[in-house]
Amino acid sequence: MYCILVTGIPAAGKSTMAEMIAEKLRLPVISKDVIKELLFDHVGFRSRAEKVNLGTASMEIMYYAAGQMMRAGQPFILENNFEYASEQGIKELLTNYRYFALTITLTGDHKVIYRRFLERETSPDRHRGHVVNDCYPEKKDQRTEGQKAVSISYEDYVYGIEHRGFEDFSACGMTGSRQIKVDTTDFSRIDREKLFSEIETWKKEVLSGESAY
Repeated sequence: MYCILVTGIPAAGKSTMAEMIAEKLRLPVISKDVIKELLFDHVGFRSRAEKVNLGTASMEIMYYAAGQMMRAGQPFILENNFEYASEQGIKELLTNYRYFALTITLTGDHKVIYRRFLERETSPDRHRGHVVNDCYPEKKDQRTEGQKAVSISYEDYVYGIEHRGFEDFSACGMTGSRQIKVDTTDFSRIDREKLFSEIETWKKEVLSGESAY
């Protein structure tokens, strides 16, 4: 069986892409960010350490849910900002359950997507579990006006991409696995039909050779 990993650089549109593919292929999506938001809403955090722990818990729950899907032999989508540190966990799942993986990596013009990142992080509509970085508990004006200042510079944004492997992570190296990179500088210009065709071609290839895994 197979799964699709949707990953990439911050603010590249991973959630939008995952939902788009899910709608087309009629697949369930397991999203670390959605899990993190639910944990924040019901548990919250009052320190940097607690925030880190909540993020770790979100990842573990995501892997648990993925493992349950694999145990049932179901195809699904995992949406997360996978990085070098994520490789061991996901590859262990793929090996244990004999799954093929297609990694769809979103990238593009870093300067354009960084501007999108700033707009997202300062928006009052951004879920508070993602943008509270300095003040625990956060101040009321942060909730109504958005984050007063974004602490990450463009240089730090690019450094994180390069050194954490947001553009380079993939499950390639595993039998039948493949990576597709998608430029999301302008989401409206993505050739969706081409992307769906590539996904369908890969699915047919891996499923037809599944008995030889």
